Amino acid sequence: MLGRLNEEELADFTEFAQARQRHLMRTAFLLSGNRQSAQDLTQTALLDLCRAWRRVRRVDDVDAYAHRVLINAYRTAARKADRERKALWNKAWESGIADDGTAPDRTVGMRLSLLSALDRLPPKARAVVVLRYWEDLSVEATAAALGCSTGTVKSQSSRALARLRTMLGDGFATSDSELWENSYGN
Repeated sequence: MLGRLNEEELADFTEFAQARQRHLMRTAFLLSGNRQSAQDLTQTALLDLCRAWRRVRRVDDVDAYAHRVLINAYRTAARKADRERKALWNKAWESGIADDGTAPDRTVGMRLSLLSALDRLPPKARAVVVLRYWEDLSVEATAAALGCSTGTVKSQSSRALARLRTMLGDGFATSDSELWENSYGN
């Protein structure tokens, strides 16, 4: 018995975790934008799911519940990272440090532009974009994962896409997106 789980419950959770870990990791990567954060988010989500497994295994859609736990972990981490990032930017601004990185090729630059644009979206808007357009979830499934109404998903999607278009420019939506798809595909 691990914590409050008996051997059967632990085996059930282990089976779920092994089957869904890669999917959760991919979603976490798309939300967070880097591998280390994605690993941390996935581990946090799986730990939270394990702690509540007795209750979780009785829900109708365990995957939707797992998505929601992952999204909540992401939003918590995003709030914390935002506070830390603001403190670092303020410190860098005060000391006059500037970022002078350049992309070695077009796909890397495009990837960095897209991840940077996603990073500038509010956490809920970013979650909607990732779940709807990368994970290809329906409006209803996205709403269930985020714990909001379908109308909220639609309006968040519309606003987030408009904001991404503004940040990335019109050229990104045509040839650059085809290049992205060919290089990084879904």
